[in-house]
Amino acid sequence: MGRIRVLVVDDHRIFAEALAASLAAEPDVEVGAAGSAAAAERALERAAAEGRAYDVALIDADLGTEAAGARARSGAEPGEEARRRQAPTAPPPRRSAAPTPTTVARPADQLRPEQLRPDQLRADQLRAVSPPPDGITLLGRLRRAHPGLRAVVLATADDPHRAARALHAGATGWVAKESSLARLLAVVRGVLRDETHLPPALLTGVIRELTTARRDRTESERLVDTLTPREKQILRCMVAGLGRQAVAERLYLSPHTVRTHMQNVLGKLGVHSTLAAVAVARRAGVSPAEPAVPPSIASAP
Repeated sequence: MGRIRVLVVDDHRIFAEALAASLAAEPDVEVGAAGSAAAAERALERAAAEGRAYDVALIDADLGTEAAGARARSGAEPGEEARRRQAPTAPPPRRSAAPTPTTVARPADQLRPEQLRPDQLRADQLRAVSPPPDGITLLGRLRRAHPGLRAVVLATADDPHRAARALHAGATGWVAKESSLARLLAVVRGVLRDETHLPPALLTGVIRELTTARRDRTESERLVDTLTPREKQILRCMVAGLGRQAVAERLYLSPHTVRTHMQNVLGKLGVHSTLAAVAVARRAGVSPAEPAVPPSIASAP
């Protein structure tokens, strides 16, 4: 075997630099480092274009989650807090006469998550049906873009659920960050021999997670298969986050007809909300509806 090209992907700079230096001390290892998902994707694309593709990526399981968690706790996107500080304070509303009782649509911020459409969900609510972006999400993207790349997860804790996610995404190894260099090198060389490396303490839990996930997926697939072709179209639109009016315009149906189809979808899937239907659809592997093609493009010769 020739020299092994390894890319370390970790946003903890001190750890990444120390690990890269330790690996680079091995005579048969070349090392690169990336501190973010975007940097990792650029590094892999550049290396492939130069004919010097990386063999193994060591990816921090928690890549990017600390910054995202801080934003979630503050409830603000990047730059939002600064905009809040700069925004003028609105004067208090004037009191008016007693309002006439009337029935109005409740705003989205007064609804429970299960009453919302996917396009009305906040990021923290959407996590109920979609895992948060992290190193494992990146791993899946990298494996799809670079099928020959082996991916090993660097983790601070053994978590059977996340390890099962990583294997499903294409990982071939899971290593604790506090592991010795000898252990890490053994895993790197092992995955290049098409071996899968998991800590023994994780094995039973991972098998249980994979079995449960397969059972849940099979049941979800069975439920989705009970839908008519039109109801499957409706479900894909729901997965894409389209509301009733948008679905009606997309499929050239009346909003009333779309409402009826949506109710039928919920009934056949055995759920009571759009959010729960989207969760079943995603477990079954249902993809979102493709974006609509503008008429000017669709009619072009």
